[in-house]
Amino acid sequence: MLAPYASDPSASRGRRYPEAPAPTRNEYQRDRDRIVHSTAFRRLVYKTQVFLNHEGDLFRTRLTHSLEVAQLARSIARSLGLHEDLVEAIALAHDLGHTPFGHAGQDALHQCMREYGGFEHNLQSLRVVDELEERYPAFNGLNLTFETREGILKHCSRADAQRLGDVGRRFLERAQPSLEAQLCNLADEIAYNAHDVDDGVRSGLLTMEQLEAVPIFVRYRDDALREHPGLGGRRLLFETIRRMLSGQVYDVIDATRAALAEHQPGSADAARRCPPLVRFSHPMAAELQVLKRFLRTHLYRHPQVVETTGRGQRVVRELFAAYRDDPSQMPPDYAAAEDLPRAIADYIAGMTDRFAIREHERLTGLRLF
Repeated sequence: MLAPYASDPSASRGRRYPEAPAPTRNEYQRDRDRIVHSTAFRRLVYKTQVFLNHEGDLFRTRLTHSLEVAQLARSIARSLGLHEDLVEAIALAHDLGHTPFGHAGQDALHQCMREYGGFEHNLQSLRVVDELEERYPAFNGLNLTFETREGILKHCSRADAQRLGDVGRRFLERAQPSLEAQLCNLADEIAYNAHDVDDGVRSGLLTMEQLEAVPIFVRYRDDALREHPGLGGRRLLFETIRRMLSGQVYDVIDATRAALAEHQPGSADAARRCPPLVRFSHPMAAELQVLKRFLRTHLYRHPQVVETTGRGQRVVRELFAAYRDDPSQMPPDYAAAEDLPRAIADYIAGMTDRFAIREHERLTGLRLF
């Protein structure tokens, strides 16, 4: 049962190119299915989350992260009466524009594109579903609904908002996206906060002793030990993370219900005119800030991570220079593009970690990994 403030596919603002309704699926189900079958979605399996793809088989990738975000978002959506198919579509598409080598790769590509309009993975995700996918005879992209496209575009500059038309208008009007889009933003945060702890400990770069400095981790670990005295090792870590995930999910549900009760939006459009309604409680948000600072200091800036992603940035920079100097090294459609720098960025952003490494070695003769 949908709540009054949920997005209703029968009232969707539609697609860029009109299509007849599907006989057995609502519009948001169609969006989700198109995303799952896209080339960009399959590439996520070999794209970095924190640890590069070649560093281990069990670390999160962009694909497994996206699936975890979708699972969390659907669970919360069901409790709040939001549209589960829409949150799943947004969650599965939110990282389609990510470069190889994670945020480090994005930073390197942005530097390469600084004189040509820059590069930002969030805008690139929208570009993937609007322009770059080639699956249909009548249009470029996946022709997703406005609501899914809006959810993919989490933030953008004023200039980009003007250029993007309908999907960028809310940034000019200072309105909010749908509640489903707001939920996906928080589900993304819930997923990476908890699972980066798991991958950090699995890698050996973080220890359980270091995590004593993180109150939210200690709180749920102590809860686990009270219920299971003597628990240790991987089982203690897993149980602590499981409780952290559940705690954040229930906190979002309770805090959002309180915000909805305060503002009482009677429709999805009314919810857009309210302040952000899908939220953590203030105590939980404060605890998560401590966790994020810890991960930034001890994991994302760990010398081993920095050294490895630094090599990834070098791959991106040198690939960009090689294609700029000799566009024929790219597939013909990219090499012949009118806007060559943007075509190079599109080509590099679409690469998996391992393809970028192989391509760099082919073009430079250097083996960095």
